[in-house]
Amino acid sequence: MLAVTQTGFGGPEVLRVTETARPEPGPAEVLVRVHAAAVNPTDVWHRATGGLAGTGGPPVPLGWDLSGTVEAVGIGVTLFRPGDEVFGMPRHPVPAGAYAEYATSPSRHLAHKPAGLDHVRAAALPLAALTARQALVDTADVRPGQRVLVHAAAGGVGHLAVQIAKARGAYVIGTASAAKHGFVRSLGADEVIDYRTTDFVTAATDIDVVVDTVGGEYGPRSLRTLRPGGIVVSLASPAEAALAGEAERLGVRAVFMAVEADHAGMAEIAALAADGRLRPHIAGTFPLAEAGKAHELSASGRTVGKIVLTTSGPTGP
Repeated sequence: MLAVTQTGFGGPEVLRVTETARPEPGPAEVLVRVHAAAVNPTDVWHRATGGLAGTGGPPVPLGWDLSGTVEAVGIGVTLFRPGDEVFGMPRHPVPAGAYAEYATSPSRHLAHKPAGLDHVRAAALPLAALTARQALVDTADVRPGQRVLVHAAAGGVGHLAVQIAKARGAYVIGTASAAKHGFVRSLGADEVIDYRTTDFVTAATDIDVVVDTVGGEYGPRSLRTLRPGGIVVSLASPAEAALAGEAERLGVRAVFMAVEADHAGMAEIAALAADGRLRPHIAGTFPLAEAGKAHELSASGRTVGKIVLTTSGPTGP
């Protein structure tokens, strides 16, 4: 099979498409013929530094998000059969190698792909949508009528967080540059703040939940938007002790969350997508051979929505 590999750690130029052995599914695993695989910021980080493997280790097989067709099943698999269309986020944070024509996955890291969702859009969902859902639902327990502030609301995680929060009945405020306000409102946001010209601390008040995909000063500043008992869920970097301490002093909370594989969560995401309440926006598609270009676009920080690699078909942003 063809797969994206690395000549080492570094810039997008280290990525190569090479011919490698097709994997075989182990017990409780399935082999997926990959039709599309999304590019996420964590992929760029792992390519450049080795990520969790460290710079001293071998280059990691890139890619966690995938959508495709089950080719074969391992011993003990009951959820899927060959021919089923599936999508999911295998193995995260262990390398999964979704930038390839075939990939294996624990069966319960996947869900049935909704029939009305094409493979490109399905591949765009798992990591970002699971992150948003686990932040909003599992961690913050967002309820109808609560006020939710989503930073970088036009980004990969942000644009899905807006939709999931709205599906939960929340009042949603997003931060984005002025050019992206129309897009964020089209997702269902009730208010959009231009972070370049307006201080969100004064513009967003009495907030119940903040989803922080930016990090840095956004965490401490977001604490000041919360009502008593509110929570900042940081997705960008582990909450520092100082931030947690300041949150406690203010009568609020600050936590860092890392996304995990979740079959039940994927099933809920599939249901939302099937109902049209969760619509991933595609910033661009690229073939495997242009994975480096896809990484360049991802690293630019200017994309709206998600970038997806395909094993065939039209390309470009």
